[in-house]
Amino acid sequence: MPPTTTRIGSGAGFAGDRIDPAVALARHGGLDDLVLECLAERTIALGQRRRLAAPDTGYDPRLEQRLTALLPDLVAGGVRLITNMGAANPAAAGLIVREHLDRLGSTAPVAVVTGDDVLDRIDPDARAAEDGRPLRAHGELVSAHAYLGADALSSALDTGAAVVVTGRVADPSLFLAPLADRLGWDLADPAYAAAGTLAGHLLECAGQLTGGYAADPGRFDVPDLARLGFPYADVGADGSARYGKLAGTGGRLDRHTVREQLLYEVTDPTGYRTPDVLLDLREVRVDDDGPDRVRVTGARGWPRPDELKVSVGYRAGHRLEAGISYVGPNASARARLAADVIADRVRGLATDPRIEVRGGETDARLRVAARDHDTGVLDTLAHEVEALYTNGPAGGGGVRAHVDEVIGVLSTLVRRDAVTPRVTLLGADRASRRADDDR
Repeated sequence: MPPTTTRIGSGAGFAGDRIDPAVALARHGGLDDLVLECLAERTIALGQRRRLAAPDTGYDPRLEQRLTALLPDLVAGGVRLITNMGAANPAAAGLIVREHLDRLGSTAPVAVVTGDDVLDRIDPDARAAEDGRPLRAHGELVSAHAYLGADALSSALDTGAAVVVTGRVADPSLFLAPLADRLGWDLADPAYAAAGTLAGHLLECAGQLTGGYAADPGRFDVPDLARLGFPYADVGADGSARYGKLAGTGGRLDRHTVREQLLYEVTDPTGYRTPDVLLDLREVRVDDDGPDRVRVTGARGWPRPDELKVSVGYRAGHRLEAGISYVGPNASARARLAADVIADRVRGLATDPRIEVRGGETDARLRVAARDHDTGVLDTLAHEVEALYTNGPAGGGGVRAHVDEVIGVLSTLVRRDAVTPRVTLLGADRASRRADDDR
């Protein structure tokens, strides 16, 4: 029989998140599952750009660092790991996970979920949700990843894998899938899908739920923010959930932090759209349940949509950031004069740079920023900043200039039946098999 409750923890809320709170959860949290949500829209587009330059890359750059820190405790405790750190190359990430498990002597399989890459299936003339213009009108398309749902992970979890690695999966779905697997929920039932999606939505940003995004000194004080603890949830078979954090960790978990996260990125609380369900938050109830413990109930759901959201990356030109510093008496006035000189020198250039002065009277910095498809224009602008060294005002120094490519992000929709998730299983002998997930 399925258990009546299961405990799931959040070990990351974005690619740059801290690692030590996740280690604490893995070691002391009594978890059944740990989820690392590390993939934003721009993150996967940048991963695709890296993969275009080097085919064996494209996964999260911190993958090995997190695995080294977490896997020993996860394997020792029998805690399952689910993560989207595969980014634009889940297959390569899966091989790295396999190598780490081999070194630990674990024969448990690794499941890799693919199928979210739909660049060859989207219509370049499809309209972008942001402005209604055709996708192709924004620039060369370099990536297109559909937001897979919890059903895409079900086959992977059925294999008994110790680690499940994905690319683009909707954030709450990373939590809903293991919850449904542990508790025996039918993902086609909107009530269960809504309960698990709500839990996933609250946990997906890790430290945001425990006060990291709410801290505002003097208005909303969060204790020991330097040692912020990450949250976990005890989820019942009936869909109710109690949220907590480890004793002795920093942060706070109460009705305020939960309600703030509840509405984070939710454009329509009557029907928050995910691949698994339309989540209705209007009857959600949030109750304090002890120190740093909160009980949440009342999620309602409507059947899942027939279309999946797609995050599309495109080449949006290049960006320049350049600057020069001035220190000592009258530094601010000299920096403002430098700004006037730059504005005069670049008048007529085919770009409209942002020119600003930051700092105080005795320590000021001129910052110049611009974006353009023509790197020659940006190089000219950077040269003008550099030339201030000896062309005045007096005492300029610390010139820095950097040009990099900008990957823009748009969204559109694709029919669910155009997306075919697949699961590849990597055993200790490196043998693999592929199973289509036709749900």
